[in-house]
Formats: sequence, C-alpha cells, structure tokens
Amino acid sequence: MSSKISNTFTSTLPQNMFSGFVVSLIALPLGLGLAMASEAPPISGVIAAIVGGIVASIFGGSKVTITGPGNGLVVVLLTAITTLADGDLQLGYMYTLAAIVFAGATMILLGFLRLGILSDFFPSTAIQGMLAAIGVGIFAKQIHVMFGNTNQKGGIVELLKELPWTLYDFVTTNDHNFFYAGIVGLISLCIMVFHAKIRNKYFQLIPAPMWIVVFAVGMSYFYQLVLKQDHPIDEAWLVRIPEDIFSSLAFPDFGIIYQFKFIAVVISITLIASIESLLSIKAVDQLDPLKRRSNANKDLKALGFATIISGLLGGLNVVTVIARSSVNVNNKATNKSANFFHAIFLLAFLLLFQTQLQMIPVSALAAILVYTGYKLAAPSNLLAVSHVGKDQLIVFIITLLTTILTSLILGILVGIVTTFLLHLIINKDVFLFFRNIFKQNVLMFKEGETSYYVSVKNFSSFVNFYRLKNQLNLIPETENVVVDFSRCRFVDNTVMENMNTYLEKFEAKNGSLEVVGLDLHGSETSHPFASRRISHKPKQSKSLSLTRRQTNLESIANDFGWKYIPYKEESLALISDFTYFNTRQIQATKNFLINQNDTVFDVVFTEGAFIALQQIRATMFYIKVEHKIPEFTLDKEGVFEFVKQYTEFSDIDIPGHPDFSKRFYLSGTDESGVLSFFTDDIILFLESNDYYHIESNKKGLLLFKKERLASVKEVKAMIDFGLRFEKLIKDKYARA
Repeated sequence: MSSKISNTFTSTLPQNMFSGFVVSLIALPLGLGLAMASEAPPISGVIAAIVGGIVASIFGGSKVTITGPGNGLVVVLLTAITTLADGDLQLGYMYTLAAIVFAGATMILLGFLRLGILSDFFPSTAIQGMLAAIGVGIFAKQIHVMFGNTNQKGGIVELLKELPWTLYDFVTTNDHNFFYAGIVGLISLCIMVFHAKIRNKYFQLIPAPMWIVVFAVGMSYFYQLVLKQDHPIDEAWLVRIPEDIFSSLAFPDFGIIYQFKFIAVVISITLIASIESLLSIKAVDQLDPLKRRSNANKDLKALGFATIISGLLGGLNVVTVIARSSVNVNNKATNKSANFFHAIFLLAFLLLFQTQLQMIPVSALAAILVYTGYKLAAPSNLLAVSHVGKDQLIVFIITLLTTILTSLILGILVGIVTTFLLHLIINKDVFLFFRNIFKQNVLMFKEGETSYYVSVKNFSSFVNFYRLKNQLNLIPETENVVVDFSRCRFVDNTVMENMNTYLEKFEAKNGSLEVVGLDLHGSETSHPFASRRISHKPKQSKSLSLTRRQTNLESIANDFGWKYIPYKEESLALISDFTYFNTRQIQATKNFLINQNDTVFDVVFTEGAFIALQQIRATMFYIKVEHKIPEFTLDKEGVFEFVKQYTEFSDIDIPGHPDFSKRFYLSGTDESGVLSFFTDDIILFLESNDYYHIESNKKGLLLFKKERLASVKEVKAMIDFGLRFEKLIKDKYARA
C-alpha cells in the first residue's frame, strides 16, 4: 500500500510542481500588495506565503489548499500597525508581529480543542456581510494608492469621502510621480478586469497579477534600455525590499502583551484568521475533484504553527486562501506538494529577482487589491443575497455597516445576534428555540447495507447545525442518504446552503443525498437557499414555491406521462377505508403523481394515544384494480404488528411456499380467496423484489415501503414495483 502511494506521489510530482509554480506567480504580487495594504514591509507578505507553504504542506490536514497572507486580515493588521504604537508604524509593526505570534498559539489551542466546527456557528449571510466589509476596507485604502496617492490616511468612511479629491488631484497634478504612478495603476486595473476576456490560451497561461508584474518591470527596462532614461517614478513610489533579506528581518516586540488593546488585536487576528481559513477549507473541499474531506482541526494547528514562525521572522499571519487554492485545483494539483513548491518558487523569486521586484510601482500592486476588494463587495453580491430573502438582506446590510463603522469582531457578533433575532421574529415562537436549543435534534438510522435515514426535528439553524453535520460526516459519501426535515419547524438558509454542499459531495462520489420533508414549509422566495418555516395551514400551501424534491417528482411524472399536482387541500378519501388507517387519522395529502388507475402521494397522518399524538409523513402508492380482489394485508414478518393487535385475522400460510410464509405475515377476511389470489407468479415476484407493505380493500391496492417520506429514487423504485405488480394482477385475471 505504501509503495502504491509512493508511486502515485512520484507520478504526480510534475503536475504538482507546475501548479505550485503557477500559484507562486499570483502569490508573489499578492503577498507584496497585501503587506503594503497593511502598512507592513512588502517582504512580510512573501515571508508568510513561504513559511505557510512549507509548514502547512508538512503538518496540514488539507490536500490541495494554498496558504499565505489573506485578504480578511488586511483591515485588522492595518488597524493594529497604525494604533498599537500610537502612530509609530515601525514600532506598531513589531507589536503586531507579537500579536501574530500569540494569535498563532491560540489557533494551535483551538485545533487541539477540536474547535474546527467554529465555522458552523456563523450564519452564512453574516459572513458574507463581513467579507463585503473587508472588501470595502481594502478598496477604500487601495484606490488612493492606485491613483498614486500614498499619503491618504483615516478610517474606511473618511477614505471613501476623500476619493473624489484623489481623483481630482490625479487629473490636475503637476507631480510626474503622482501622475505616472496613477497611470500604471489604471493600466494594471485594466489588466485585472480584461484578463479573463482575452481568449488566447497562451496569454491565459500567465495569471493577471503576474502580467502586471511583467508590465511594470518591462516598463522600467524600456526606460532604461530603450529610452536611456531614469525610471519615471521615484523610489518612494516603488516596492522596497532589503538588499540582504536574512539580515534585515524584523522581530516581534512583546512589550505591551498585557495591555487590553494588544489582547483585542490578538483576538481579532485569531477570529478572522480562523474563520477565513475554515471557510476556505470548506470551499476548497468542494472544488477538489476527489472530494476529499480536510481535517480542519489539524489544519488549524498547522496554520497556528506557521503563523508563529512567520511572526517570529517578521512575516504576516498565515491562513488558507480560497483564490490561490482554486487556481491550484484548476491546474490539477493532487496533493500538498503543490503548496510546498509554491513556497519554494516564491523563495527563489525573492533571492534571484530582488532587483526586478524593486522596479514595481506600489500603485500596480494596489490595483490588484482594488480589484480584489471590489469582487468581495460587488453590488452583485448584495443582489444575490436579496434573492435569498429580505431577512438575509437585512443581516447582510447590518453586518456590513457595523463592520465598516466599528470593527470586524463587533460586526460579526452583531450579524449573529441579528440573524437569531430575525429567526425569533419570523417564527413568532421564542420557546421553539430556547426550549430545544440544547436538545439532540438529529437521529440517524441505517436502512440496509448502503442506505441511511436522518431525521431532523424542532429546528435546524446555524446554532445547532453542527449536530446534523456530525451525523452526515459519519456516512461514507458513496452511500445513499435521505435527510428528512418533516418534523423540523424551521430550517435556516445556512443549513439549506450546507445541505446543497453535501448533495454535491455525495454526487461526486456516486452516492446520493436527498432532502425530503420541506414541502409543507413556506419560504419567502423560490431561492433554493431561502429559510423555510412550516406552514400550519395547508390551504396556504398553493403559494409556496416548489422544493427540489417536488421539482424532481414533477420530472418523474412527466417521464411516465402522468400528471403532477403538488398541493391538494382535502384528504384522499379512497385510502381511508384501508385497514392501515383504522387507527390513524389522515390530516393531509399532497404531491400527487396521477395516472388513470395509479396515484402516488405523500400523506400526513397521526397515530398513538390522544395525549401522545405523533404526526407521521409517508409516501404511498394507490392502485385501482379493474377486478374485484380479496381483502388482505401483506407485511414482512414482525414489521407492522398492528394487524395482529386490532384485527382477529390470523397469519395465512400458503401451501408449497414455506419460505414465503416465514418471511411474510399474510392476513385476510377470506382465506380461500386470498390463497387463490396469491399465485406462483405473484409469490415469486414478491420474493424476488424489495419488500413493500401491501394492502387490498377489494377495490384497490395500497403499498408503501417505510413509514416516512420517500426519496425521489425510492419513489421511482416504488412506481416500478407497483406497475409490474399491477401487470401481474391484470395478466392473472386475463388468463382466468
């Protein structure tokens, strides 16, 4: 086994090396730019990428992720560097390095405490609002630098207010440095915007950020070698890298570790770094063609260790980064060696091309970050959130504004509280949450060799999603899973979004995961990720949007040439006189697949004593027979004991078929009629197919597999079984 793994590693080494090289082309300008955006020395961003790539590739728990400095920490680090030493940037940087070291140690502790599940406790929309605020912060700072103004200071709001003046100064300035730096910034932004629109395959081999580096360095050589002139932009507007990197490393200053402002920075760095990394890990797992699951806790420990080393060497914090990781996956990386090679290539660039790197104007790097910030905070993101629902739009805007006006920590906390309060308002039931928040609400059953049934009750939201996630993570992704929310009164959009992720993971491994039980739940919009609340008034159901299951049921009906009716107010009278419903009260029927004689439907009914009434939803198949048949009930032996309890029927043994008599409990009012009905062909059919509960009321047949809602795959199987059984009965009476 070890030799097979070794051979696979060796055979994939070239493609992982190539992928690492491509990623390094993006990581180099981004590392320089992110560091400068944080008011840190440019080299600190590259140090973080080098250390992160080496350490995470050795100790990490992910296969194809890339590590290095991240967008999310720019605002936090900028604030720390500019405030920890009361405006002294050099001392503030050294204090921030100390905070980075402490944050790394905290991340290691989180990993050992197995708190990789932290990302599950953050509402999806609140995180999107926080990321948008980070984008606004990056944009607000870097747009000035892109136009050549490196002296603009202040908070996010102040920086945005000053933007018109920076544009005016750029247009009217007589300072050639200011003007040329702005021109380079604008050209660099155009490269970022239009790179993807150029369809030449050779051009696309080089990522947009690296084209900016090529352009900036090429411009410098053009002036030197062709025009025989000095660089049109002074050194103050160019990237600064120490001549001797190793002797010029900065080291942390631990002089204020007991002060509250230092502790607040440590908490901010830890929180944002952990969230950004865990979300990126989750996203990259979806991109991985092999759909491997990363060990989030192991990754947290590796990232923490890398962050400590980076901070001690003068580098920024280390996180898992989604953009560079996606490039890694797109270039067919297969294992952690790609991350390692990306770090090695960065180190080589740093040692071999110092002169060329110092030819890059800071405005060119700022253009990369302006584009990045815009993508995080693009108006299209706001529009996408509004499509999910007004409640999500409220959460997004409140989180965005709070983060911009205060801090990242307060912003995400306000987002969490806002989301929870909206859940209370939407459901109009405070007790639903506070009564059940600590209760186990997820039950999992194994049905057969490769099938699982997961039932969720009460409510499922970002507060308790980890319980459902823990159960789903126990199931191999090659199996078949049905997740039933029919007993769940409320499902929030975070859960809906995550269920879609699991669906894709199972499909990628040739398994299947299907969500059922949301047909009675109302949603504000038809978006698949919209929050869903159960409707207690079936008559309002006509206005509800179709769920994924209902859409698939409609497709099945079309495939068979049947009619699909999603909602129907009255109960289905034709099933009420079956023995099964003698002690059960039918409340509603819906999701009808109707043919001339055949009807598949979901039924809601109650059973049990009045003081302990239990509501059950199941999928059943009614077949109207053309000939009068005997009344009977057929069950797998020992499954539905109600037949024995509530009737005087005895088990009918069929002569010549002892195995059938042992496997099935058969009862009926007319024993001779039942014996004549169960011919050899019918018995062979029942013995050689999956078990179904089958009843006859003389006029028709009722069959179902389990006392629960069936998945789409199970509905198909039930229809196939029912139609073949119906044909056997027709053939029997045709011969007679």
